[in-house]
Amino acid sequence: MAAHRKPRQRSLGGGTARTAATIALAGAATATGFDGTGHAGPQPTPEQVRAEVDKLYQEAEVATEKYNGAKEKADAAGKRLNTLRDEAAREQERLNSARDALGSIARAQYRDGGIDPTVHLVLSGDPQHYLEGAEFAERAGARQTAALARVRQQLREIEQLRGAARVELSSLRSRQAELRRQQTTINGKLGEARRLLSRLSPEQRAALGQGGDTGRVSRSGAGARGALATPGSVAAPTSRAAAAVAYAYQKLGSPYVWGATGPDAFDCSGLVQAAYRSVGISLPRTTYAQIDAGRRVARSELLPGDLVFFYSGISHVGLYVGNGLMIHAPNPSAPVRLAPIDEMPFAGATRVV
Repeated sequence: MAAHRKPRQRSLGGGTARTAATIALAGAATATGFDGTGHAGPQPTPEQVRAEVDKLYQEAEVATEKYNGAKEKADAAGKRLNTLRDEAAREQERLNSARDALGSIARAQYRDGGIDPTVHLVLSGDPQHYLEGAEFAERAGARQTAALARVRQQLREIEQLRGAARVELSSLRSRQAELRRQQTTINGKLGEARRLLSRLSPEQRAALGQGGDTGRVSRSGAGARGALATPGSVAAPTSRAAAAVAYAYQKLGSPYVWGATGPDAFDCSGLVQAAYRSVGISLPRTTYAQIDAGRRVARSELLPGDLVFFYSGISHVGLYVGNGLMIHAPNPSAPVRLAPIDEMPFAGATRVV
């Protein structure tokens, strides 16, 4: 009956103890990661969360600018496609008119002694086959020849328009696929940032900035607002630059929404685009195109209304307002606000007007 005897308890000695220790250390190591599921290790500090959230927001901003660029191209492709389709429809109407003219000739021939068989072919459901023939021009009269030339030309133009429309449709679908990819990336980065911030207490989030803001943004809060005595205390180079700055001041506190260009919400490039759109100046949609939209200026030469860019990939932009400050749309956890331009890696500046 030994098979039913209770197993003897073994002490954690030798190899067993080493195995248990290894497992415990592995669990503790896993718990130190932001995404780990263990509970033995220390939780990330608010400073660590701030650094990681900053990184996620910056990566999301890169994806946002790629999204904006893809959307701009998709919109352009959609407009070209609609234009081509409209032109093809007009060409089809002209073709129908030309075929009606051939019908009139055919009816006249019938009254005069019978319809020419070549005209009968042209009036069939698919005249293209006969139009390739050379003998028609030799047998038809002057009116028929001219009418046929119009039909032949219109058929060629319609086919060219349809071919161009097929190319634009393919381009549009490609841009739409890129939009979906960038949208997935943005949502993933922002979702991860929200999960990190949700692990902090309300007090810890408040210490990082309003609404769980990051250090990069929190340092652009009340201190930055007080640093500028009055809007326009530094003269803008032109009246339109001054008006663009005034527009940005009016939008302080507006929410950040990626892909938004106003009037009530903005992303970073959308804000400066809207500011200059309000004074009749059209800027490109993306940061990496906006930096080439005007004359480059050195940091030491900045004036209100200049566009200031940040990070090596030119992924963030603000509107300079003087005294070392800008107005910008930071990220989803911070509204449009004043901020010092030295809080992010400066990449360049452009003067639009």
